[in-house]
Amino acid sequence: MKLWPSGGLWRHPDFLKLWSAETVSQFGSQISGLAIPLVAIIVLDATAFEVAALTVVEFTPFLLFSLPAGVWVDRLRRRPILVISDLARAALMFSIPIAYAFDALTLGQLFVVGFLFGVFTVFFDVAYQSYLPSLVDRTQLVDGNSKLEISRAAGQLGGPGISGVLVGKFGGPVAILIDAVSFLFSAIFLFSIRKGEPKTAREEGERGPGMKAEIREGLRYVLGHRYLKYIAACTATFNFFGSLATAILLVYAVRTLHLSPALIGLALTVSNFGPLLAAFTSNKISKKLGVGPTIIAASAIAGPMLIFIPLAPVGNSAVIVLGVVFAVSGFANVVYNITQLSFRQAITPERIQGRMNSVMRFIVWGTIPLGQLAGGALATKYGLRTAMWVGAIGCCLPFLPVLLSPVRTLREMPEPVAEEEAEEALLEPVFVDAAAVTVQQPGT
Repeated sequence: MKLWPSGGLWRHPDFLKLWSAETVSQFGSQISGLAIPLVAIIVLDATAFEVAALTVVEFTPFLLFSLPAGVWVDRLRRRPILVISDLARAALMFSIPIAYAFDALTLGQLFVVGFLFGVFTVFFDVAYQSYLPSLVDRTQLVDGNSKLEISRAAGQLGGPGISGVLVGKFGGPVAILIDAVSFLFSAIFLFSIRKGEPKTAREEGERGPGMKAEIREGLRYVLGHRYLKYIAACTATFNFFGSLATAILLVYAVRTLHLSPALIGLALTVSNFGPLLAAFTSNKISKKLGVGPTIIAASAIAGPMLIFIPLAPVGNSAVIVLGVVFAVSGFANVVYNITQLSFRQAITPERIQGRMNSVMRFIVWGTIPLGQLAGGALATKYGLRTAMWVGAIGCCLPFLPVLLSPVRTLREMPEPVAEEEAEEALLEPVFVDAAAVTVQQPGT
């Protein structure tokens, strides 16, 4: 009997270290994701507005620093960025229990910690998505992203429950201390990776054109790419309408469906089995259906499932509908995300990986706060059910750009485009393609 699977990335020691780092970090982040707001509420007696503002502060760096982060990730080697980001986040988390121990913890400190934590998370996320293609073969990208997604899904499934137990038994500051330790372990795993990275253009002696020019280069690459601009449109549109619906989901579940907090938590917990299953099976699905058909099918399934939320019956039976909807939608979303991320990594030249990932992150996450604001405004003016219908119907549209684009013809994971082709794409006017993205509607 084999104690450890053989072959593939299971026998890739450097990838296993990256996977271990991501697993530890994901569970730690899930713990602090619940513990920090609870510290604000229980220890510092924060108001509902202050707790909401804390979330906004943590999210703001993704809008402010994603594009510059992509430039720095392309200028520097990625592994040191990952290690430094983990160490910085560990220090920030350590500051909370230390301040609490000396009775010096304030809400202002939580805001500062939240903002700086978000800044280093931006750099970590862009660097790790750009680092994977230099760590494993491009034929192993789907398998690698699937395994990393297992960690994220498992963290979402078990992290909040573990956090609840830790906060209830030891208090929020102790739970945050455990998160700080998790980032230290993540940094140790990353530091122990042996495979070297290729030298960057800066290390080879080439002088770059400057921050603004390099950001424009990344924008031109994504918005001028025959595949990436449609994937960006799909993801951005799904995020807009999806966040419109989820922004009011808890209020809708309580005030319209009359579900208790316990039942809502049960539905969301059970639904996480869908993403977890997808993380284990997405590699096989994309190989069987092909890359393009998998992207299209997943985006076509995820959105329409939300139609069943405004159709759900009032009362406790609605918990079954919510559980099934988010399990199936979550399954499709994860299959989509793993496949399209692996595809993006596979086709992008090494020198522009960071900017490609940062531009995609900026575009597709930029629609989230807009969707949240739209959801709140629609619910206030027209009612919760009407707003939920708008979000659900809108989520049926995201698959159209990828369906009507060259993405549908993709079968195998392609090789990266030649540098000459990439240069030609970068010379195309960015605003023509930006208009095309704006018109197209889409996904996750």
